[in-house]
Amino acid sequence: MVKTTRAARTSPWRSASSIPVRAASDSQPDRTTVTSRIPITLSSPSVPDGRFRPSAFSGEIVPFRTTAFREGHDRIGVHVRLFSPSGDESLHRLLALNDGFDRWETAVAPLEEGVWRFQFEAFADDFATWEHAADLKIAAGVDTAVMREMGAQLFDRAVADKTRPITERRRLENAAVSLRDPDVGDEATLEIVRDPTFAEFFAMRPLTSLMSIGPPSELLVERERAGLGSWYEFFPRSEGARRLNDGTIKSGTFRSATRRLPAVAAMGFDVIYLPPIHPIGRVNRKGRNNTLDPQPGDPGSPWAIGAAEGGHDAVHPDLGTMADFRAFVRSARAEGVEVALDFALQAAPDHPWVTSHPEWFTTLPDGSIAYAENPPKKYQDIYPINFDNDPEGIRAEALRVLRHWIAQGVKIFRVDNPHTKPLQFWEWLIATVSAETPDVVFLAEAFTRPAPLQGLALAGFQQSYTYFTWRNTKLELEGFLTGLALETADFLRPNLFVNTPDILTEYLQYGGRPAYKIRAAIAATGAPTYGVYAGYELYENVARPGSEENIDNEKYEYKVRDWAAAEADGNSLAPYLTQLNEIRRAHPALGQLRNLRVHWSDDDAILVFSKRIGAELSPTGHSDTILVVANVDPHSVRQTMVHLDTRIWGVEPGERFEVEELLTGAHWTWSDHNFVKLDAFTEPVHILHVKESR
Repeated sequence: MVKTTRAARTSPWRSASSIPVRAASDSQPDRTTVTSRIPITLSSPSVPDGRFRPSAFSGEIVPFRTTAFREGHDRIGVHVRLFSPSGDESLHRLLALNDGFDRWETAVAPLEEGVWRFQFEAFADDFATWEHAADLKIAAGVDTAVMREMGAQLFDRAVADKTRPITERRRLENAAVSLRDPDVGDEATLEIVRDPTFAEFFAMRPLTSLMSIGPPSELLVERERAGLGSWYEFFPRSEGARRLNDGTIKSGTFRSATRRLPAVAAMGFDVIYLPPIHPIGRVNRKGRNNTLDPQPGDPGSPWAIGAAEGGHDAVHPDLGTMADFRAFVRSARAEGVEVALDFALQAAPDHPWVTSHPEWFTTLPDGSIAYAENPPKKYQDIYPINFDNDPEGIRAEALRVLRHWIAQGVKIFRVDNPHTKPLQFWEWLIATVSAETPDVVFLAEAFTRPAPLQGLALAGFQQSYTYFTWRNTKLELEGFLTGLALETADFLRPNLFVNTPDILTEYLQYGGRPAYKIRAAIAATGAPTYGVYAGYELYENVARPGSEENIDNEKYEYKVRDWAAAEADGNSLAPYLTQLNEIRRAHPALGQLRNLRVHWSDDDAILVFSKRIGAELSPTGHSDTILVVANVDPHSVRQTMVHLDTRIWGVEPGERFEVEELLTGAHWTWSDHNFVKLDAFTEPVHILHVKESR
């Protein structure tokens, strides 16, 4: 492994493979062929069809990979040259993966936000070619004199390089003399050939020839919160809501919701996400449990946006004023929590848009306006936008609304049902907003088919809901998590929400409290970003018959919850969520997506995966390895053998190592094969910190 240079510690990147920067030129360009002298293909990070940039977040460890090869047996080397947004140039040596497919790889963690440029360079590695041939031939007594002279000439070339340290050049000069000395025997010559110090010299400053340069590429690096954080969703109208003597409920406000912020921050959440806070339509307002007969006092769905009081740029008068909202944002920031706001491009029938811009909606043959549907669901209280009648007008209005909320201090938007709007629209809108305010983050609520889900990510969405809520078995989770880490990570960042107001899966309905712990633990460790919807701590798991939604759904009514009583009675999951978030913050391996590797168990309900970050790439300067072993069957006690590829964290098969169970504090000695027993009713998940030798 190439050592990190001093420059890497002060530059806008972390790397274990940085080497001194040297100029490069394509030594034998051939304008008549697509193929370069040393072919460079299948490079990444990249995105399908190359129309968009791959992306990362600040501090994310990005694998740079390419395929490079040449004819015959001569050896090659591969570099990647990086240029930070501010112009810092760095060079990083790739290592061969030894997989028989000529794949090369290194990892770099870019720290500076903005557009990075990079190019791969492949070259004939003259020292490596000689080293390999000399090792074989001198040991066999073949062409010994020729091999010695070839090596001496290589060392002469290196000595002539005045950029090398003087101590290095003296060592190389002495080696060249020894190679030409007839009194130095073959054994002593082989010691020179095999000396790792010389290999290190030439890895840091290789002797290159026949260099080929790949095409320029770009990588967009966004702020850390674009890919790392824990989210908590609550309805401000429910926080501080009070039941009156007549049985009705008085809405909570931004001021009363502010009193909930310290508890959210104490649980370790980074983002507080608010469903729409705008005026709610009265026409076709929904009642409790999505009924069509609202009763007096029913507040309606926040997603039925717009009424006489205003539309998308207004706040519901029951919640307070715009000044109250700004105060809420400031209070959240003081607690270390960032506010995310829902951005839902749809309208209630009495939204001001309906009269001022009727062309923005779809008119049916009978003259009525089409309401929203997701068969068999019907949303009579919502009109969807028709983006084709006046695309320029809709673009201008959407941009105006976003600018308005950005001016109020909001920099994160959870976008409702983006897959029901044109992808072209989102590409334009996100690019326009990002050019003006680069730190704005968009989360796509994209519960849809793979193609539109991935298309939204490619078009600019920094995060996306995924199919996590419906991936519950060991087999499902292995494929799902592996796909996120290894297949789509160059452009799609998952936000693993464990539940939403719309989603209460059968797993949570019938899995009881163990299911809630299992899902939270896997979400918190499986991806850098995850989230929960309020009420998860209270194990709210009763569904409306025939649906995946909570009964007495908060979308259609106030929820008066007694958080303090639940914690006092020991009936809250809040301490467990707090512990998970503390573990996430203490262990940088969990802040990465691409490092997840699945291991094996003999039980079809025991999921095993690890995450590791090396010392050179870690923000703490120390390596960190986490091993997660989860019983995904919430109804059972499971005992089995788990089988680990310990080479991932530098432990050879059969060697023993120490682990700390971070949820319970237990310490064990493990190896690559271990017996585990996981009781779903007590502790269904192990989160193990591997104690690595320094």
